[in-house]
Amino acid sequence: MAQAQFHRLRIAEVVAETDQAHSLVFAPPEDLRDTFVYRPGQFLTLRVPVDGTPQQRCYSLSSAPEVDTTLRVTIKRVPGGRVSNWICDHLGAGDTIDVMPPAGVFTPPTLHGDFLLLAGGSGITPVLSIAKAALRHGRGAVTLLYANRDEGSIIFREALRELAQRHPGRLRVIHWLDSVQGPPGQRQIEELARPWSLAECFICGPGPFMDSAQAALQALGVPRGQLHVERFVSLPDAPAAAAPAAVALPATAVASGAALSVELDGQCHQLSAAPDETVLDALLRAGVAAPSSCRAGLCGACMCQVTRGEVTLGENHVLDDADRQAGWTLACQARPASGEVHVKFPD
Repeated sequence: MAQAQFHRLRIAEVVAETDQAHSLVFAPPEDLRDTFVYRPGQFLTLRVPVDGTPQQRCYSLSSAPEVDTTLRVTIKRVPGGRVSNWICDHLGAGDTIDVMPPAGVFTPPTLHGDFLLLAGGSGITPVLSIAKAALRHGRGAVTLLYANRDEGSIIFREALRELAQRHPGRLRVIHWLDSVQGPPGQRQIEELARPWSLAECFICGPGPFMDSAQAALQALGVPRGQLHVERFVSLPDAPAAAAPAAVALPATAVASGAALSVELDGQCHQLSAAPDETVLDALLRAGVAAPSSCRAGLCGACMCQVTRGEVTLGENHVLDDADRQAGWTLACQARPASGEVHVKFPD
């Protein structure tokens, strides 16, 4: 069975971005360069030995393709963050860890046109990647609304200042500090975002911030296709994940299995799925290396769109009602509920 593969990468550098946030910098060897080609806004899955037990977590890339020569993920300490805090405390330049190839669909369909980027705290990481790529390769204007607890919490403060100086006519950075104004609510974000609500919009940050930002942009009439939200839920620790609970088949499951046709990377794969098998498991069993990471409905790396037939969805911490109505599902949690199912992965 094909499986998503980890690769051993050496940490070239560790950068202290703030007192609470560190960046790990990787320079993949020549034989892995193609494996680690990525799009702005994607993430890496790291596997590290916390207290002797391998643990996995997803961290967004703050570097930008064809802008930065190395890969960089930025990790912020969080209360009770067993893995994030361990990484900040224990890893240094020269250490090697297991890293999965880039994944995720929080990426612009094109780098041309205008962008409105809304970030809270460490949600700046994929947003910075998108901003740098758009400024380098695109032609539009970029507006960044960045909320933080206080001035000392601003990650990439100097990098943002330098970007604004290099692109004075194209980059606008609006800082919001909770210590000065309190946390931003929907109405406040509406007023700040209103002049740029026709742009391609990306939101990443803590849950309450993203909820307010999404509600604000929806109230401004931003079309669903222009509104992109990145929601991460921490993966369970390895002991809890090692023995997943049995999944009861829904009443709509097809007893005899289903015929699957899957569009992935420009090819259409014809295969079958057993009654209790997810779309992802069917693909991997057939030797098709489909994108995946957490395999628990938490990260969105395996998002795909059902264009014909029906599926039932198990765990889902990524897709909202509008996503589901548009046909989006998670291959790691989707089980066929009709005799034929056609799904398409994003290009």
